[in-house]
Amino acid sequence: MTLDLGSYSKAVEKRLAVLAETGFGLRLWQRDPSLWGGSAREKGQVAGSLGWLDVAQTMELNQDLLLKLRQEAREAGFGRVVHMGMGGSSLAPQVMARVLPLAKDGLPLTVLDTTDPATVLEIERQAPPEDTLFIVASKSGTTAEPHAFGEYFFRLVSQEKGGRAGENFIAITDPGTPLAELAASRDFRHIFLNFPGIGGRYSALSFFGLVPAALAGVDVATLLGQALVMQQACAAPVPGGENPGLVLGAVLGELALKGRDKVTFIAPGSIAALGMWLEQLLAESTGKKGKGLLPVAGEAIGRPDVYGGDRLFVFFKTGSNEAGLEKGLSRLKAAGHPVVTIGVEEPYQLGQEFFRWEVATAAAGAALGINPFDQPNVQESKDNTNHLLGQAAKAGELPPQSPLLMEAPLSIYSESLAPPVDSVSTALGSFLGKARPGGYLALMAYLTENGESAAALARLQAAMRDRLRLAVTVGYGPRFLHSTGQLHKGGPEGGLFLQLTCDDNEDALIPGAAYGFSVFKQAQALGDFKALEGHGRSVLRVHLGADQAGGLARLEEIVKGLNFG
Repeated sequence: MTLDLGSYSKAVEKRLAVLAETGFGLRLWQRDPSLWGGSAREKGQVAGSLGWLDVAQTMELNQDLLLKLRQEAREAGFGRVVHMGMGGSSLAPQVMARVLPLAKDGLPLTVLDTTDPATVLEIERQAPPEDTLFIVASKSGTTAEPHAFGEYFFRLVSQEKGGRAGENFIAITDPGTPLAELAASRDFRHIFLNFPGIGGRYSALSFFGLVPAALAGVDVATLLGQALVMQQACAAPVPGGENPGLVLGAVLGELALKGRDKVTFIAPGSIAALGMWLEQLLAESTGKKGKGLLPVAGEAIGRPDVYGGDRLFVFFKTGSNEAGLEKGLSRLKAAGHPVVTIGVEEPYQLGQEFFRWEVATAAAGAALGINPFDQPNVQESKDNTNHLLGQAAKAGELPPQSPLLMEAPLSIYSESLAPPVDSVSTALGSFLGKARPGGYLALMAYLTENGESAAALARLQAAMRDRLRLAVTVGYGPRFLHSTGQLHKGGPEGGLFLQLTCDDNEDALIPGAAYGFSVFKQAQALGDFKALEGHGRSVLRVHLGADQAGGLARLEEIVKGLNFG
């Protein structure tokens, strides 16, 4: 790891000295909850959240079990795996399947972490459900999305296999949860009870990450070996200045205190997916009490003049196809932007990064004076969603919403823009005109995720960044609700939230519910809208109509035509 911090170097050195004086490294491994302050109740919660420190060693004892699981699945005739979870239960396996080389006997892995009905139906149609091994993953065992996914596909498998449907299912959860009880009653093929004291976003190296990864063909032994290399490098006896986790944590925490709180990941395509996992780890861990690190992933590198003074760049250097990135980073360094360079020369070093960033996030939390192991604002959107779904169950539909403006194909919804608003351009200009230095813009897309939408959102991200000189994040809903959603409500003020929705052209009914995935997704969008408003955030919804691609194209056209002076 190489640090190019310029004028911030001395501040980071002082932070490392504070960590050394307080014995942070030793006390972390002693699981001392007082490192993060708080009440007796909060300290108790922290003390029960540090099981990730040695989970790699525990999982080494289970690696043969995971290898046999892959062999068993092949012998049983399964042709693919569908992993169903949200946030910490789904992001790590998704990253591993995209970044790591996979064994030839691995099963194709699909991760379902959206309530978008088109996506659910596409997964259903890709292969016969009876030939699919489904994983239902939820730490609490009560997470609404994986429960709905599980019910939907269990019904489909039951139609083909009757009472033997449980053979097609695996559960990953904590001991004693409703999911564990349901899985036992339905005779699931396997029930993996995860180890206590590991929060969802710290669970990459536990059963939550490694069961689906092993089935996909990940070499679990090599991945854990790499994680243990970093664990030793971050061990209690290692001095703070030589401890890669503490050094990175000191950089993250100290630069955030100096206003550099937009952590921007620059990575070649081979490892770019790591940003998805880091988004949740950083945002949900630190975004509270008006503070937080805002992760910016997937952003194309720009000229130095399009960035404000709130950026910290992290470059993952793999050693291939990086000439353009390195040239851009050289310009950023010359302009005074701090840059951290982390070498990831071999794909399985991903195991090292999982552990490095977990330690770093814990240390950054101490510097910021927050508890990195809770998520106090996540429940708000869930409660709003449940209330709306209750109304939908009684009335047969969600409460009607009146647009502030309709200009085909787009409709504008807002509680903060005062009429009259005579055009979509005027509405967007007024909303985006609220941008201030040090703030950010979140594009929250409750859309079908595909190559076309990803490219359109990337163009919007770049256009808005360059015009506003503002950090712009992109998140698909409801995935980001289990990721950056905590920071949106509990983190620093100054965020602008642009919600994108569209009509669903087909739906999939959820067994046992009076609605389908379309209403579920709409309720999640509306519930989050209300939660953001409740925190005084500036939020605007743009409904794209029935043609998602056409609506995005029109929105992009309008944004590029805006004049901010």
